[in-house]
Amino acid sequence: MIGKIQRVPLREVWKHEALDFTTWLERNVDVVSDALGLPLSSAERERAAGDFSVDLVAEDESGNPVVIENQLEKSNHDHLGKLLTYAVAIGAKTAIWIVFEPRPEHVNTISWLNEFSPVSFHLVKMEAIKVSDSPPAALLTQVVGPSKESREVGEAKKEWAERHTLRHRFWTELLDRSRQKTTLHTKISPSRSSWIGTGAGKSGLGFNYVVLQHDARAELYISRGKDMDEQNKAIFDSLVASREDIESSFGGDLDWERLEGRLSCRIAARITLGGYRDEDRWPGIQDAMIDNMIRLEKALRPHIARLRV
Repeated sequence: MIGKIQRVPLREVWKHEALDFTTWLERNVDVVSDALGLPLSSAERERAAGDFSVDLVAEDESGNPVVIENQLEKSNHDHLGKLLTYAVAIGAKTAIWIVFEPRPEHVNTISWLNEFSPVSFHLVKMEAIKVSDSPPAALLTQVVGPSKESREVGEAKKEWAERHTLRHRFWTELLDRSRQKTTLHTKISPSRSSWIGTGAGKSGLGFNYVVLQHDARAELYISRGKDMDEQNKAIFDSLVASREDIESSFGGDLDWERLEGRLSCRIAARITLGGYRDEDRWPGIQDAMIDNMIRLEKALRPHIARLRV
């Protein structure tokens, strides 16, 4: 005969969180070790952390302190704050939060911390179970824990945020420099995107600046949107017919990209001095982009005005 697992209210097993549950946990820290696959030893209650006392402080296999905060109830902001405070105060590399019921917002918070913090955080659900008339037993289940994947996600997000910050500063500086030479982009605000642009006088045509990690360009971008591919290609082909005159007026070769299979086309002046990752060269890169944009607009404007599509 196979018995049926029954869940026992935690307060029936440990009536007082600090006096009963924390004491039990101190003596049975191996239960936490087994649940997390994390060797723990030397658990001590009420370790001082500044003006506060940590529920439990254990050691990992390298002797580093491990903070353990516990609740016999739903997770709350107060205990989350304590967990963070204690981890910082004692220089812990691992923090474990044991709760009866983890709230979704705290699950998300611990996941976020594992992406961006040097501390490894574990959120653990605590239950008491028994089979038939057996004594209650502790059942710990990890809800969220650190992983290589979460660290990689965190690094990717940090890189993405850094990229946005750099590009916003790059565009701020470029637009400031541009206003001294042309009115073309005076109404444009800095962006976190890889491009900024303004209309070229015809629907779906824009004079865009584009900056990548190590290169940049000034371009006429042709895109009238979905179901307008034939018009986009017709506009491009009309301008290509005047390629010799346009490049003569521009003063150099341009990249003519019909972009087959895509809804857009572009005519671009490439800048190979660097991109937003080459901050020490920004002034030269920005001046080159502005100069190319001024010449590109001057060369294309008469031909755009004569378009019949």
